[in-house]
Amino acid sequence: MAHLTAGVEYGLHCLLWLASSPGTPLSSRDLAEFQGISPSFLAKIFPKLEKAGIVSASEGIKGGYLLARQPGDITVLEVVDAIEGRKPLFDCQEIRGRCAVFRERPPSWATKGVCAIHAVMLRAEKAMRDSLASQTLVDIAGDFGRKAPPEFSDDVRKWLADRTKSRTRNGAIEDGALS
Repeated sequence: MAHLTAGVEYGLHCLLWLASSPGTPLSSRDLAEFQGISPSFLAKIFPKLEKAGIVSASEGIKGGYLLARQPGDITVLEVVDAIEGRKPLFDCQEIRGRCAVFRERPPSWATKGVCAIHAVMLRAEKAMRDSLASQTLVDIAGDFGRKAPPEFSDDVRKWLADRTKSRTRNGAIEDGALS
């Protein structure tokens, strides 16, 4: 979790729209277009979410992705770990053992136990992970729902539904469910 990329932000936005459209598969291509990003960008994120059991894919002309679990059962930490992998916040280089004063070999007191700086970073990472684990998609959706007017969600659902309806078997709009 050294650095949270834009992939986490876009992934969470997509998951919120999936949560607001239960039972209706949404195409990653449509979700990418909706957010103004490359479909190939989201095509790298959704398989990670699927592997983590956060979404499931449905094939076909009207296929796409669905949440694999209830939104209240999906934590922000699970999404972060699925997209970014579980990376440490801090990569301790054990600099304390390389002090020039020690010449060839540091004394045991200098390298005994966890480095004080690393200990601070471990506590910070634990606090961040605990915070992300305490928030679910439902929590984020609730915050968003208090800000946006109800008609915005209606407009988004209509836009997504129109995209799904406009797909044809002859490829006027590519399936994009899994791409």
